[in-house]
Order: sequence, then structure tokens, then C-alpha cells
Amino acid sequence: MPKQSFDAFSRLVKSGEIPPAVYLYGEEDVLKDEVVRAIVDRVVDPALRDFNYDQRSAGQLDPESVETLCNTLPMMADRRLVVIRDVEVWNKRARGRAAMLHYLERPAAQTVVVLVQGAARRGEEREGNDADADLLRVTCAVEVPRYGPRLAEKWVLKRAAERGITFEAEAAAHFAQVTDGDLALARSELDKLSGLAGDTAITLAQVSGLLGVRRGETPVDWCAAVLDDETGRAAGILPHVLAQSGVSGVGLITQLGTQLLGLGLARSQFDRGLRGGPLQRAVFDAILRARPARLDYKGSAERWGRLAERWPLPRIDSAISATLEADRRLKSTTLATEQGVLLDLVMQLGFRSREAA
Repeated sequence: MPKQSFDAFSRLVKSGEIPPAVYLYGEEDVLKDEVVRAIVDRVVDPALRDFNYDQRSAGQLDPESVETLCNTLPMMADRRLVVIRDVEVWNKRARGRAAMLHYLERPAAQTVVVLVQGAARRGEEREGNDADADLLRVTCAVEVPRYGPRLAEKWVLKRAAERGITFEAEAAAHFAQVTDGDLALARSELDKLSGLAGDTAITLAQVSGLLGVRRGETPVDWCAAVLDDETGRAAGILPHVLAQSGVSGVGLITQLGTQLLGLGLARSQFDRGLRGGPLQRAVFDAILRARPARLDYKGSAERWGRLAERWPLPRIDSAISATLEADRRLKSTTLATEQGVLLDLVMQLGFRSREAA
């Protein structure tokens, strides 16, 4: 069966033309849950849900369970729905997996089977976001990626509206930036804000108070200050950034490294004579080909294009080397704090910017 993009598959669900075997994998579990709910609404009559909808965990399935779930006929309906979650627990020898693969070679027309693979948690060893090659072959496979900043903000605004929440423009942008594409976190915080929903829009101060992060003190802001040679600001907000839930020194290094690599891409195009709009378009096209996660494609292309003149390639190479060394120190030493290592890095990059000038 053909692989589908998430957007194309979402349109397919809305049309009601849902394939008999669907495999959802990728980084964003919240979007998987939403598309499963949409499939349930399209396939199953609410009055007959107890008869025509089954949901199981893959680890609980033996071959007999797979046979029963997938080949039971729908009751007073054209189709029934079976959702199998946690398929990442299946290893190659799992009997339930073998039975499911056998069934999926010739799936029943009256049953829709949806296999849901949970995303790996941040920092996990397993490559839980990689697709199962055998399931790819016999299903309509849909990779569910993590949203970048702009799509995440649109998602936030839509889910806020469903809860009766309206934001002031700056408040919405700050909320999306702090939650950083983590839709599970965004959903949880929206639920908290729903108690404040009313005739007045949620303000920036309310969002800052709820999330515990002031405007201008996010990891994105820290990286921007480093690249803009605002050494004092980068050093000043660093303690506040590191104090935030889910933020680590290694995570900040990773984000900064991505920015430096992108800046190198922009500078290489700059050295070929591109300027202004053509430079930004070339960078944007390169980002589209690579499709890095959690990146504002348009905003990054504009920023890197703007900064390219101030960052010659030798300076970028030196900054990348310093960043890699900081990463090594964070992972190997107990003699310095995260804040100390990152502050050293900020000062190094600031000193080298003065040298370059």
C-alpha cells in the first residue's frame, strides 16, 4: 500500500475513504491520538460503538486474539474498527506480530485496522520513531512528525478556540515558543487556561505566569542572542533558561549547533554571490530538502540570510568546534556546572566575534 503524508492522510480521513490497514508512526503522539479519534468518528456509529470498535495493546495479543479481532463481522454496519496501540513492543519473533502480518497480506474489507506506534521519549536509547519495514509493506503507512513552530502555533490557536480561549497576539506567540512544539505540554497548559476563558483575551502576563517563563527568556531567544553577538544578554538570560522545566545544557548545545550549521549553509550561498531575497530563498529550499524537526523554516532562512555577512566560514567553523567541545564537557565532566560550561562558550563566541570584527 502507498505511504501517505500526514496532511494527505488527514484529508483522506475527512473524506471517509479510509484504507483497511493503517500504520501510524513518528514523533508526535498527540496528533496520532487526534487522527485515531477522527477515524473512530468516521467509521463507527456511536450507538454501535460497543459492538464495532475494539482497542488493544500489541503486547496483549496472541495469534488467536488477532484472528478474532480482525475477522469478526461488523454488527448492523458496513465496517468495524480495530485499533492496536504500542506496536513498538513487538519484536521480530512476537507471535502476535506474525499473525498480524499474515492477516495484513489480505485484510478483510469490512474491518479497518489501525496500528499505532508510540514515539520514543526524549533521551531514550531505542529508535522508536523509525518505521517497521514489514508493516510499511502491508499497510497505508503514515509518518506523524513533530510540528515546527508555525504549525504548532496554529494548532495551539485551534485547540484554544475549542476550549473557548482567545489569546492576545503576543501571548499566543509566547505560549507556542515556550511549549516548543510539545503538543502534549501545550494541551496540558491549555486545559489549565480553560478556567480563565471568558470574554477577555489571555494576556502575555498570564501566559508568562502560567508557564513560568518570561518573554525573551526561551531557548530560542538564547540561541538568537548568541548568534546576534549579544553576549551580555545571552549570559544574562542563561540562568533563567536553564531553570525551565525540560531544558538542559545538552539540549541548548544541540539547538545552537543546528543554528550554526544553518548559518554555515547561508554563508556558503553568500560566498557564491547570493544576497537578500535570492539568498533567503536558496536557504529556505535547502531547509525544505533536509526537513529538520522543530525549526521555523521561513524564520530560520530569514535569520541566517541576515546574519551570513557577519559570520565568515572560518568563524563558523571555530564556533562549531567550541560548541562541540562544550558538548563534550557537559557529557564528561563533573567539575563544572551546566551554566558554567555554557557561560564559557558564550564568552568564547563573543570574544571571537570581536576578533573577527
